Amino acid sequence: MIADEKEMAAMMSAAQKGDAGMYRALLAEVQIWLERYYRKRVAPAQLDDLVQEVMMAVHAKRATWDPARAFYPWLAAIARYRWVDHLRKVYRSAEDELGDHDAPEDSEEEAVMARMSLERLFVHLPDKQSEVIELVKIEGLSIAEASKMTGQSESLVKVNIHRGLKKLSALVEKAE
Repeated sequence: MIADEKEMAAMMSAAQKGDAGMYRALLAEVQIWLERYYRKRVAPAQLDDLVQEVMMAVHAKRATWDPARAFYPWLAAIARYRWVDHLRKVYRSAEDELGDHDAPEDSEEEAVMARMSLERLFVHLPDKQSEVIELVKIEGLSIAEASKMTGQSESLVKVNIHRGLKKLSALVEKAE
């Protein structure tokens, strides 16, 4: 049986004051609530790990609960954030499993055509902007490295990249 809001708030309040028995009872109720909350949201094999992760977060954040506020919304917020983090982790690992074995191979011809298209677009930008876009966005240099190579300050490099990309975007949209 899951305790109601008033009972959970009383248990949490007692737990914050150091009542270990009430804290154990609270965690037992939290575990039941979390299992129900996640049962339809995650795969059964992931349920226990996620519940334990949230219970550890509740333990770590128990001092942040305000007795003047409701307990379940506080718990639900923690559960929701952990669930979103869990989904991100699951989807990232799913992407990693896909690999590149089915990716089409780049041909030299496509690379040359892409480079020619870029050169045509860069003509519409000031030299400083096209230079830092080339260094940072195409060659993969850091802002600091591009700053040293061009003699521009790091903040100017960022501004030039932003303005240049904005102008390129407008040119592409206009062309379509």
